[in-house]
Amino acid sequence: MCILPLKHPEGMSRILPLFDKEAQMVKALRQGDPKAQRQLYDRYASRMLGVCIRYVGDHMTAEDVLVEGFMKVFDKIGQFKSEGSFEGWMRRIMVNESLGYLRQRKRIQEVDIIDEAQQVVDTSLADEALETEEMLQMIDTLPIGYRTVFNLYAIEGYTHAEIAEKLGITESTSKSQLHRARALLQQLVTDWENELKKKIEYEEA
Repeated sequence: MCILPLKHPEGMSRILPLFDKEAQMVKALRQGDPKAQRQLYDRYASRMLGVCIRYVGDHMTAEDVLVEGFMKVFDKIGQFKSEGSFEGWMRRIMVNESLGYLRQRKRIQEVDIIDEAQQVVDTSLADEALETEEMLQMIDTLPIGYRTVFNLYAIEGYTHAEIAEKLGITESTSKSQLHRARALLQQLVTDWENELKKKIEYEEA
């Protein structure tokens, strides 16, 4: 098994598609084929790095988590049952690895908990004018507890029960942090819209 650096020599990313079909790649990975491992890494590293960054917050740490995540993928490839998306299975490993990093450093805490009877109104985000990258940048500015719950619920599709189990919190805490995250995002979007209006008015003046 090889340890794969994020940055590799020029030309390595142009490896011939030896394993065109997912089933072929999975079979080769189960046999510990280093070429399959390299191709998998080249194909998904950038995408999975984005997943890690959304949780741990900084690029350098995310690279470390990414490498550990790929090592887990190679170690646990025998557990993939070829049911559902292989990329989705790998993504869950990256999410779990990121959460493991946060738990080890006690960065996930039950902060800013509110009673369910006082939950923030769940308003829809006025994001039609927002690019995906801009929205992700806004999400990155959320407090880590809110950001983690929001990512797990809104992006990864976990239920509050699953989030509670993963993070060691209650379902009500998960719901509360999601509502707070949405409220903060709503304010960020509103601020962004106001700045955009000012810019347009200035340019038209």
